[in-house]
Amino acid sequence: MSRLSNPGRHPVIGITLGDTAGVGPEVVKKALRDPHLPRGFRYEVIGAPAKKIKPGHSTRVTAHMAWHALENAFSRWQRGELAAIVTGPVQKETLTQVGFRYPGQTEFFADRCQAKTTDAVMVLTDPKLTVALCSTHLSLRSALRTLTVDKVRHVAEQTVRFLRKLGIPQPKIAIAGINPHAGENGLFGDEEKRILRPAITALQKKHFAVSGPYPPDTLFYHASQKKFNAVVCAYHDQGLIPFKMLAFTTGVNVTLGLPIIRTSPDHGTALEIAGKNHADHRSMLAAIQLACKLVKASRRK
Repeated sequence: MSRLSNPGRHPVIGITLGDTAGVGPEVVKKALRDPHLPRGFRYEVIGAPAKKIKPGHSTRVTAHMAWHALENAFSRWQRGELAAIVTGPVQKETLTQVGFRYPGQTEFFADRCQAKTTDAVMVLTDPKLTVALCSTHLSLRSALRTLTVDKVRHVAEQTVRFLRKLGIPQPKIAIAGINPHAGENGLFGDEEKRILRPAITALQKKHFAVSGPYPPDTLFYHASQKKFNAVVCAYHDQGLIPFKMLAFTTGVNVTLGLPIIRTSPDHGTALEIAGKNHADHRSMLAAIQLACKLVKASRRK
């Protein structure tokens, strides 16, 4: 399954199907047929649905296939054959059963790029809201334990660079508080005073338009009203809950901080509807569109 245009002349976007027991093959097929698919690129699907795979039932076979597709895509990117990679959704439980030692695809690419896991930044973006995460697939306790001034600075800086590539010259970044009411000056916790405020001060000294920390219970409303271009969040669910409330079918997961351009739809394998032709492909289409925008931006340097 591929869509080619003027082979050898246009940048190639590699697209993995993810776990083929899920909705990955369906949303990729629909996205590649969508009239809003960007022109001027070649699209190549990496991997193919295996025969005798029962939709809705992730197995060790489908997990191995998803893993192999990731390895193949990265190898091709290393060889300069792909300008970007768009990854389909995978089933983490079955991947773990076959020896995949990463919490997610973001961490896989960080390792293959020989970068620290902390270098990779997960951002979820949509015209309605953009959130950047200081930690991804960790328990809440571990996420707060690993939060540092340097981590907050790194995530904010990567987010600013990302938004500039999308045509926002001076992005406004809000830092979400961690505790209720952003700690109430230490009454409900000291992370704001000890970690977030020093990070904000350091970023402002570098002339970034960063402010906060703001109480998280009101911040996302203001961000959705375009007061800010992005919100930096301390942990996974702090950002993902409001994001998916606003952009459940159209959001994109993009990995920052690595030399590779990688995007993904912001949904899982949806095993319960796999094979029924009910899957919404808009998030996959948006992931492809964003990958193309980032490729264009990288070529303008």
